[in-house]
Amino acid sequence: MKIATRKDIIESILINAQPFLERKDPTNITSHIFLEAKDGLVTIKATDNEIGLRVKSDQFEIMQEGAFTANGKKLLDIVRSLKADTITFETNKDSLVITQNSAKFKLPTFDYNEYPSFPTIENKSQISLDALTLIQSLKKIIPAIDTNNPKYELNGALIDIKEDKTFFVGTDTRRLAVVEVDTATNEELSLIIPKKTIIEIQKLFLDSIDIFYDETHLIVKNDQFFLFSRLINGRFPDYQRIIPQSLKHQLTLNKKSLLEAMKMISIISPEIKITFEEGKITLQSLNDNNQEAQIAIEAPISMNEPFTFAVNSKYLFDFLAQIDTEDFIMGLNEPNLPFLVKSQNFLTVIMPIIL
Repeated sequence: MKIATRKDIIESILINAQPFLERKDPTNITSHIFLEAKDGLVTIKATDNEIGLRVKSDQFEIMQEGAFTANGKKLLDIVRSLKADTITFETNKDSLVITQNSAKFKLPTFDYNEYPSFPTIENKSQISLDALTLIQSLKKIIPAIDTNNPKYELNGALIDIKEDKTFFVGTDTRRLAVVEVDTATNEELSLIIPKKTIIEIQKLFLDSIDIFYDETHLIVKNDQFFLFSRLINGRFPDYQRIIPQSLKHQLTLNKKSLLEAMKMISIISPEIKITFEEGKITLQSLNDNNQEAQIAIEAPISMNEPFTFAVNSKYLFDFLAQIDTEDFIMGLNEPNLPFLVKSQNFLTVIMPIIL
């Protein structure tokens, strides 16, 4: 096999492939990318068996058809070291030879016939979700999805499709993020998608996509990319029970003024005490190292008596970073009970710090 292409083309593909590679064991074929040149197209695949990516490109010159595997990280390192010019890739027995002008590299290859197969869309159901809605909804909840939780289902997002609505849900047990969108479907279902998969979907897909699923896999594809992921088996928490059904106080707050005040206080401490009272909000740092920060901002608040609670500011920062509205709603019950912040169809329920 012999092919050639510009550095920027192969480099971009290899960068996209990196998160899909096995990192721990370089002797495993899943640490390799698979490349095949056939019928005027080059197909590149990367997978660790849990998640996989296939990319097709017509931006290669194919001098001789064929296929190979090579260590994906090493190959990217080599490509990055070369100049912005054409790079040639050629197989020679059990090796891949990479050349550019006077530079020459050689990497060992494995038997490409042993490369793991990818699932197909055959016999899989299709989800009718608008691509932009899917990507924007997942982006909003991803900060709340846990990482390395022993309850494996919490390391992913729930897509809960009802007859007339779809809910996107993530939680790390300290907060719950929910996006609600109007949909119409004849089939109700729930899928738990790994956080890693969500991150890669956001990176790769910007426009029209097709989504397929079965009991074990999710497939997201367009004309250029084909991504598959194993789904998480498990029972996601009953998120509807966590959302407060009634609120003692429902305040409309200005995003910009609260954000500026929080940034100032968080210089001293990420843990902030917030007091709402008639006409103003007071923010104070929670810190026992003889450091202190305090600021009061005017706000159109009507309260019979002051209401004080404490919170990790990161959770509010994450929520505010995802909303586009000037104002948002904060719903409160008791200082030691979960409170709610909401903007349009996006809400987050947050556990306060017990004072």
